[in-house]
Amino acid sequence: MKFPIEGACQCGQLTYKLFEPPKLVLACHCTECQKLSSSPFSVTAVIDSSAIEFEGILKEWSRSSDSGNRNNAKFCPTCGNRVYHYNPEDKQTIKLKLKPIHLSDASIFEPSVHVWVSEKLSWYQIPDGVKVVEKQP
Repeated sequence: MKFPIEGACQCGQLTYKLFEPPKLVLACHCTECQKLSSSPFSVTAVIDSSAIEFEGILKEWSRSSDSGNRNNAKFCPTCGNRVYHYNPEDKQTIKLKLKPIHLSDASIFEPSVHVWVSEKLSWYQIPDGVKVVEKQP
């Protein structure tokens, strides 16, 4: 895999460059991620905030999580595309919503763990051999 990897929101107003592999890639099946992604789960890459550069305008939205922590979301104000989440108590880590451009090998973004499977849609089958967690790890 050659770095940096470039990504963009749906309209292209916001772009990013990722300079190193994610620490972890997960598929979250919680109902909030189902709403966010309009699909059975949302794929998230956990990365160091120092490993990415953004260019463009971002807006922010925030909500409380089940743990009581804040879950802040950054998104494009033009197309509304969610770009990443972060906990304001831990600004060294962000949870990138994947939007790579022209990626020939997407295996780096394959989830190694599925979380919140207690809220998983019944018809989705998690692949064999992948770690599962009932709620938050």
